[in-house]
Amino acid sequence: PPQVSFTLELEFSCSILLDSAEVMLQATSDSTEATPQDNVVKLSVPIRYEPNLFLSSNTNLHRYEVHPLGTFIHSTGPEFTTTVKVQNLGCYPIQNVTLHMALPALGHRQATILSVTHILAENATCVLQPPDEGTQVVPVPPEDLQHVDR
Repeated sequence: PPQVSFTLELEFSCSILLDSAEVMLQATSDSTEATPQDNVVKLSVPIRYEPNLFLSSNTNLHRYEVHPLGTFIHSTGPEFTTTVKVQNLGCYPIQNVTLHMALPALGHRQATILSVTHILAENATCVLQPPDEGTQVVPVPPEDLQHVDR
């Protein structure tokens, strides 16, 4: 039997969000056919919209001082605020977005180099969790800065 193949390219509007696209195909002929009821097919295809997420971060402290090991044993270093923003640049709504951030908290000889003091969240729910029992925390290795100009 003869076959016909073709490609459909559909465009969608940001103002009307559809769950599925339906296409009805009908074959006609000038000849007399014994089973014309199988000349129509209706196809339904679910639509999934591609997200357009933009992740940015900014901090209010752009200068870090490196002190000898053990300087901050009983006191903390300078406090700084880091802002992380997740934006939906697309026109389709996005649900159930989860952002995981791993913060470097251990330095040479397991020294604590970062601790979270508080979290402020807008339009989000934030949960601060310690690493799981099975998760191995890899310390930040000591850095040799003798050969670095800046």
